[in-house]
Amino acid sequence: MQSTMWQMPDKGLVIVYTGKGKGKTTAALGIVLRAVGHGYRVGMVQFIKGEWYYGELTSSKRLEPEFEMIAAGKGFVGIIDDDHPIEDHQKAAQAAVALVKEKLASGSYDIMILDEINYAAKLGLISEQDILDIIAAKPDGTSLVLTGNYAPESVIAAADLVTEMKEIKHPYQKGIKAKKGVDF
Repeated sequence: MQSTMWQMPDKGLVIVYTGKGKGKTTAALGIVLRAVGHGYRVGMVQFIKGEWYYGELTSSKRLEPEFEMIAAGKGFVGIIDDDHPIEDHQKAAQAAVALVKEKLASGSYDIMILDEINYAAKLGLISEQDILDIIAAKPDGTSLVLTGNYAPESVIAAADLVTEMKEIKHPYQKGIKAKKGVDF
């Protein structure tokens, strides 16, 4: 079947949202809203987030069964209240890689989002090759969205669409803390 602009393309895309600016996960969640509106099935595996509460944990339930979100990480690595050894973060991230490959192989998703996967590689929780292996394992009809700062050049080269978020100004610079509903 030939695709039109109103149908999911026969060949899924590899999309990367990277950069030091805010909005990478938010952009991916925008894709979720669009896709669910068309009845597509979307899976999201979060590689870093996992132990803090943030709004998408609750709101994602409202988009089920078309949207499944899995917080697979042990939380943010190396920040104030991180009480996990790096090995725990690495094990969780490796388990997330295996889970993603399993979910992709199932053929159950039109779109798979791998939230903070680029940053997981930068932190040494997974390898750059793990990301490339996931891209290679992507079924033809599935789109793959990879978020996180520090996207490796090889991942950027493999992608169909790359957007770099650039911070111009941030409220944190004025001492304003993260806002519920906006930041988490």
